[in-house]
Amino acid sequence: MEKSGSIDSLGSKHSSSRQPSVDSLSSTSTSRSDRSAQAKPPFAMSSESVAASAELSPEFRVKPKPAAKQVLRDSDKEEPQLLPNETVQDMAQDVTYFCPFIGALRGTVIVTNYRLFFRCMDREPSFVLDLPLGVVSRVEKIGSASNRGDVSYGLVCKQIYAYEYGQVFPENGWKVYDALSEYKRQGIPNESWRITKVNDHYEVCDTYPSTLAVPVNIPDEELKRVAAYRAKGRMPVLSWIHPESQATVARCSQPMVGVNGKRSKEDEKYLQAIMDANAQSHKLFIFDARPSVNAAANKMKGGGYESEDAYQNAELVFLDIHNIHVMRESLRKLKDVVYPNIEDSHWLSNLESTHWLEHIKLILAGALRIADKVESGKTSVVVHCSDGWDRTGQLTSLAMLMLDSYYRTVRGFEVLLEKEWLSFGHRFQLRVGHGDKNHTDADRSPVFIQFIDCVWQLTRQFPAAFEFNEYFLVTILDHLYSCLFGTFLCNSEQQRLKEEIPKRTVSLWSYINSQLEEFTNPLYVNYSNHVLFPVVGLRHLELWVGYYIRWNPRMRPQEPVHQRHKELLAKRAELQKRVDELQREVTNRSASSSSERAGSPTRSITPVQTFV
Repeated sequence: MEKSGSIDSLGSKHSSSRQPSVDSLSSTSTSRSDRSAQAKPPFAMSSESVAASAELSPEFRVKPKPAAKQVLRDSDKEEPQLLPNETVQDMAQDVTYFCPFIGALRGTVIVTNYRLFFRCMDREPSFVLDLPLGVVSRVEKIGSASNRGDVSYGLVCKQIYAYEYGQVFPENGWKVYDALSEYKRQGIPNESWRITKVNDHYEVCDTYPSTLAVPVNIPDEELKRVAAYRAKGRMPVLSWIHPESQATVARCSQPMVGVNGKRSKEDEKYLQAIMDANAQSHKLFIFDARPSVNAAANKMKGGGYESEDAYQNAELVFLDIHNIHVMRESLRKLKDVVYPNIEDSHWLSNLESTHWLEHIKLILAGALRIADKVESGKTSVVVHCSDGWDRTGQLTSLAMLMLDSYYRTVRGFEVLLEKEWLSFGHRFQLRVGHGDKNHTDADRSPVFIQFIDCVWQLTRQFPAAFEFNEYFLVTILDHLYSCLFGTFLCNSEQQRLKEEIPKRTVSLWSYINSQLEEFTNPLYVNYSNHVLFPVVGLRHLELWVGYYIRWNPRMRPQEPVHQRHKELLAKRAELQKRVDELQREVTNRSASSSSERAGSPTRSITPVQTFV
């Protein structure tokens, strides 16, 4: 995902409490100087992997992962405001930073166990570059030491800072998601579905959660045989059930068909049980996220896809979504188009050549087909790709977002991520690369970034349907790379428990839920049971400028949108308070009038009605 000669890779961006005056897509991020560092972490940004070691000289070039930012600030402090347990590791003066928008700047570099901090005092206001080490892919020496006796410094990321960060928030974000509570909210268990603990010790599937929902008439012993027929043991399990039709969304991995066309009676019976659990339909749709050619090629590796002859009343649909390597290359091309300079004369053709929006379209189109089959067709669906932890998670979570208004709230979205991405084993450590010095690892891919991009596309088309705002989405991606929180560490639920992540780190949801006003959409209207059917044509999609190009000075809004949202929320609260006062006044007057009317029955009173 990274290009060896570029300052950074566009993969994802970090967030800041305010838009910087000057910023660079390629290398930096800013600390939240305008917020309390005790209550709010500095910022975050995206990148692919943390360089385990790098060389830093007085003339240096930082290679952040996908995006970083820089900002001009008026503060005279030469050192950053340190977070809990953040310590300064080294300092170098008279260092040159090559800003892609301003040019060469000389100043002081400070390296802590969390960030790289550069400050140039020669400008008014002073220039500050505040970059979490988690977004740095590598630091390269681009020139030899001069005759002045300059010394090269080593930058070593020995430990992820999330294990050191000890900030205490009012709410424990690790308690946001509880599997049993979420299944209970959906009405599970019921007469057709049960909760099983067959994977309680992760022996059946080490990348699945311990708590699973399966058809009630399939015993645990059969579940083990079904898991043996599915790649990585990821058997079909329930993700979501329609509250009225009982149509379901189930997820799994590819069947191990192989070149000999191997079959499994247990697996065929299992999918029949999923179909039978829905009395509204006698058909099952199997959505394979892959192009049909790729799915067929997987037979050579022992995988493959379901045969409609073996699975009666089931229809197989390929969604033509490409693999992680294609997505990584697409993002690299997008980075080249938007950083450091945007070529206006060829903007549309250059953007088209990246195929980024085409990939976004295919993912949204696939999720829409799933949601339509469940809602309009009242038909149960099974979704998988190859291993069931990348494209499968994109499709199931987006479909659930369209189908269930609960997931469109702040806490509901947190539950959705915890459930469909974290507990079901999206390989965050491999896809993002925290703690891995191999920045060119082939497992790097912007799968989660694409999902959040798709969510942003939905918020554009349905601006009043989501409780959260754009800043909420940007913050999630920022801290995907910041290494400040433990939420996105490791590859599975089992690994997080083994590493004691909930005990040793702070949850991102603790930070977000302690300041919900920052992330609330003032236009939100709580329409329950509303299903979203977005338009997914390419001409209805846009590049997410507020994320991918936010550090380009030419794209910077004069005023941060989320700041305006806060003002609107305050105004709404003020108006609501006034409405409440007027309602109480009307109630009191009505009570008083009733008393008077009891004393003089001939008097006529006109009732007053208020509408909020």
